[in-house]
Amino acid sequence: MSPSICPRPQIQSVAFTCRDAERSAAFFCDSLGFTLLGQDCIQGGAEAALLGLGQGQLRRLRLGVGQERLDLLQVLDPGAGQRPGRAIPPESRSCDLWFQHLCLVTPDLEALHGHLQPLLASGSLTAVSEAPQRLPDWNTAAAGIRAFKFRDPDGHNLELLQYPAGKGDGRWHQPCPGPLPRLLGIDHSAIAIADTARSRAFYAAVLGLEALPSGDNRGPEQDRLDGLQETRVTITPLRCPQGMGIETLDYQPPNRGLPMPADQALQDLAHWHIRLAVSDLDQVAAQVGACGGQLLSGVLDLGEAFPPWQRGLRLADPDGHQLIVLE
Repeated sequence: MSPSICPRPQIQSVAFTCRDAERSAAFFCDSLGFTLLGQDCIQGGAEAALLGLGQGQLRRLRLGVGQERLDLLQVLDPGAGQRPGRAIPPESRSCDLWFQHLCLVTPDLEALHGHLQPLLASGSLTAVSEAPQRLPDWNTAAAGIRAFKFRDPDGHNLELLQYPAGKGDGRWHQPCPGPLPRLLGIDHSAIAIADTARSRAFYAAVLGLEALPSGDNRGPEQDRLDGLQETRVTITPLRCPQGMGIETLDYQPPNRGLPMPADQALQDLAHWHIRLAVSDLDQVAAQVGACGGQLLSGVLDLGEAFPPWQRGLRLADPDGHQLIVLE
């Protein structure tokens, strides 16, 4: 299948479910420098159906950082017949297939890590990495990148990343305004997967992202970064023509993770979704099953509920990661 089936896809935002959207927004804005762009309430209707809770009541806070957008969702009432939401399993690891994170780019990782130290020390945030790590020189694609992984107050995974000169988008080397080193934007959202070839084919053929060459990260630096042992992970960047992308993380034995629960839903704190704009929603819907994904809704007419988008579709990739696809 041709990766040009769905030309010029664009990631509009990444979203996850929070216990308290206001509390989460305060952390992202006060500690990381996000900006609150607005908020709204979704009460049933076409957009609630698109999100998977047709009779639900949700609150959404819309945040921005650089050119990227993050939506914080709080399910106030899942609706009749829906079960309550669940916490993120405390034993979650980076290799479990419900894993997803945001890669947040900073010009000064050491300073931002130091700024977060009181929250890490108090337990408000949970460190995944032992400390900021510099990826080794033998790893040509990633050499010199500095990174630190942690979990927000609800347990959502985040990565702080600093690119060395000559790597990454040019905008990741701009000065960061303000008295404290904060963030320049979101480079990608990373997802744990079980099969690199299968995921590469799905995201390229169905959604039109460009699959760049894969690379393997391993060794003591990766162990300390991911909180695992004997880590070897195949990383595949999937890029849109502009803006943030997706990276697939294919962890190899002995770090094969648990599958995503079949009943994971919007009210669960482990729920994430990526909102993606495409040019031909019908072609996307027609290709999903053939490439190992699953349609979670039909093509829905959004009417006036979600301007400027006229139609939407909810689907899952081969490992269960959800996407909201808009036209």
